[in-house]
Amino acid sequence: MTTPLPSASDNANYALERLRELLSHGEVDEDGKLPTERALCETLGLGRRAIRQALEVLEAEGLIWRRQGSGTYLGPKPSDWHDHLGEIVAGTNFMEIMEVRLRIEPQLAQLAALRAKPADVERMRELAAKITQSGDPDSKELWDGALHRQIALSAGNQLFLSLFDVVNRVRQDEAWQAIRERARSVAGTMSLSNSQHDMIIEAIAARDPGRAGEAMRQHLLMLQERLVRQTSMDHQLEASTP
Repeated sequence: MTTPLPSASDNANYALERLRELLSHGEVDEDGKLPTERALCETLGLGRRAIRQALEVLEAEGLIWRRQGSGTYLGPKPSDWHDHLGEIVAGTNFMEIMEVRLRIEPQLAQLAALRAKPADVERMRELAAKITQSGDPDSKELWDGALHRQIALSAGNQLFLSLFDVVNRVRQDEAWQAIRERARSVAGTMSLSNSQHDMIIEAIAARDPGRAGEAMRQHLLMLQERLVRQTSMDHQLEASTP
């Protein structure tokens, strides 16, 4: 007796092909999270069993990873040390963070100048525009972090990106955000920062790694100087308060 062939909706090979297309077109959330299995079934017109089998193949290939209770994400599974990021963040301060950023982000900008695709550069420009258009500190912080991560992502080095993500987690700390907000309030800081972002992006677009790295370095040095000035003022105010 001949076994009937599965319909297209139950064909795991067909599901795998459709999922590869979806991933190649970048149709995932900004944080890399894929839609749920149910949503994939509805979007692609495929059965749950076929979707699940196809996802298992993609996970085995290291193209996606899954976190229990959270969902499925694009890329290889992060190392276990990501679970300890909170402890790392709690044990550092903004000067240490800036020292690390100055060591890795200029290099990331250089690599992005060599490897970024036109779509990556366009995304950088969109994020830079979001920073300029944002009217509140939280939004500016959000889009600023997204821009710097897009540059790191465009560098095409997963280990570098993991290191960047450790550093970038400090942006979620309220004390860090408060210091940055006060530093931004210095006259001309936001205008200069926006201009520097544009210079970094244009250097990447021009495929000029030397200029991109130096533009990023100058941007971070400016931020570091503003942060040092602001914390010094805070300390002087505390000392003069009875």
